Formats: sequence, C-alpha cells, structure tokens
Amino acid sequence: MSLSTERAHTVAHVLIEALPYIRRFQGKTLVIKYGGNAMTDERLKASFARDIVLMKLVGINPVIVHGGGPQIGSLLNRLGKASEFVQGMRVTDAETMDVVEMVLGGLVNKEIVNLINRHGGPAVGLTGKDGDLIRARKLLIKRDAPELQEPEIIDLGHVGEVESIDPAIVHMLVQGNFIPVIAPIGMGADGFSYNINADLVAGKLAEVLKAEKLLLLTNTEGLLDAEGRLIPEIDVARVHALIKSGVIHGGMLPKVRCALEAVQSGVKTAHIIDGRVEHAVLLDLFTDSGVGTLIRNR
Repeated sequence: MSLSTERAHTVAHVLIEALPYIRRFQGKTLVIKYGGNAMTDERLKASFARDIVLMKLVGINPVIVHGGGPQIGSLLNRLGKASEFVQGMRVTDAETMDVVEMVLGGLVNKEIVNLINRHGGPAVGLTGKDGDLIRARKLLIKRDAPELQEPEIIDLGHVGEVESIDPAIVHMLVQGNFIPVIAPIGMGADGFSYNINADLVAGKLAEVLKAEKLLLLTNTEGLLDAEGRLIPEIDVARVHALIKSGVIHGGMLPKVRCALEAVQSGVKTAHIIDGRVEHAVLLDLFTDSGVGTLIRNR
C-alpha cells in the first residue's frame, strides 16, 4: 500500500530532521536512566525498547541504568514486609536487600533485556556487582532539628552511594555491539551489597564513560519555572538560582543535582525528559524541539 502524498511528505520531513542528529551522535555513548511510567505502561515500554534498538542500529551506543522502586515495594507487600522510608529513601535491612537484589537484578533487569531483545536489540543485563562495575559505600544521612544539639546520623542499612566505577565491562559490551542494561546495586569494601539511587548511578556512569549525553526519564514534563511553564533549555547558573529560590524542590532535586554534577564533570549535556510521552527518547534526540529540559554547563 503506497503512502498518500501528505503522509509521504511528513515521513520525509521527519527523516530529514533526524539526519544531522544521527550523524552527530554516531559512535557516541549515551547513558539513559529508565524509570517511572515508561517502565510500567505496556505501550511506553514497547516504544522505549524500539527507541533503544533504533539508536543502536544507527550507530549510537546506549547504556541503560534502571530503577524498580514500585516493583520492590509490591513484592515486599506480598511477603508481608512493610516498607519504611526516610527522606524518600527506603530503609533496607538484610532481608529487604535480598528482595532488592531479586527484583532489580533478576525480575526487572531481565524483563528490560528481554523487551529490547524481542525488538531486535542485543541487550545484556548486569548489576554493579558484575565485573566489579560499581564499588559502593554505606550512605549515612543527617537530620537537623531545633530540638537536637547536633545533627542526627541516620543509618538506612544497605542503602549506598557510589564510591567508584570501573567501566571495563561496559566498554567490553559496547565494543561487542551489545546494549548494557544495569541494575544499580554495588558491592562495598565490607562485602555487603548496597542499593543505590538509579539517577545517581546513571550520572556517575555518564561521567566515567565521558558520555555525550545523560538522559533521565521522569513522570513530569521537565523543569518548570515559577509560573509552571516548561523550561526547554537551561544552564548551570540558572539551575542553582531556581534551587536556591525553591522553584526546584522535592523529588526533582536529586535528578537535577545528578544532572548538574554530570555536566560539570564533562558530560556534554543532560536531559530531563518526559517518559510519559511515547518515543520520548527518539523525540529528544532526533528532533529540533525535544521533549523536556536540556541542561548544559554554559
């Protein structure tokens, strides 16, 4: 069946618009944090997998880091174990860490790998423990309160932060034409496993890999100004101003700080994009307008 003239013109325009971006990113590494609605909605899951496969086919090297908080919570509920959070982070005892490893390193990771493979992409799943990829250390947080003489140190158990990253196994997979899919679990010097925020892992990995871009999929349009309007592009100085004024706050703060650290450490640009939009990754990469907010150093 042939295309109508109008449809043919539309297709041609899309391809022509994408061409300079394909040339620009060929051979480059892009780190993508995959989470939110894009991980739970069947339509969005399929569109994400197709986006990743197309990127690989045109010579771009995607590296995926994924979360899985809702899936962890769901299994804990089924096991009759309550979830406890402190400042948005899950308190993770040894028993909960076993569940985290099963869900992130097993169920979720292999589902993403299978999804990409079904759409024609050679994906390989791993955790930060494989190939000594992520060295972790225990994350301790401070709580200040007027009634406290000094800040309270809160131990969240097996919750960690990135101490170091050895990207050798990622380089090997990329050079072998595979798509790495990474669960954010690291190993500490104490021999324990640690669950690490996926945004943080994606940002640090982008720095170490000297990635061209860091893409963070979210459940929002991107960064919004004081009037609630989308900010298509922003530099580091203005981001700091919006944080100081309280315009950027709450759950968006960790993502923004992760993006800031990445671009200030050599990643060309970071993008906070709306994962609720079908084919959000391709729209952000290969169109002039994009879907979300681009953060650059200057």
